[in-house]
Amino acid sequence: MAGTLGVAALALTSLGAMTAAAGPVAADPCGFYETSSDAYYNHCTSDGSRVVIKVEVAWAPDYERCVGPGTSWLGSASKIDGAYYTGRTC
Repeated sequence: MAGTLGVAALALTSLGAMTAAAGPVAADPCGFYETSSDAYYNHCTSDGSRVVIKVEVAWAPDYERCVGPGTSWLGSASKIDGAYYTGRTC
């Protein structure tokens, strides 16, 4: 009986994970995200802080940039590989 309960719990957990993954995606998620044409970094904060991000560029040197609260356009999605918070404020 314990094995049956474990299988049932696993099935429900898996079903819940599939349902959550199939839900709508946030319009402007926090951190780096891309659309079909553009790359962005969304600094989600309520304290007004500005942070340094590292922008990873395809076929060019990476660079750091200071961004404030909200969404910052980084460039064409075909030219930007990613961006992440460096752990520093600016």
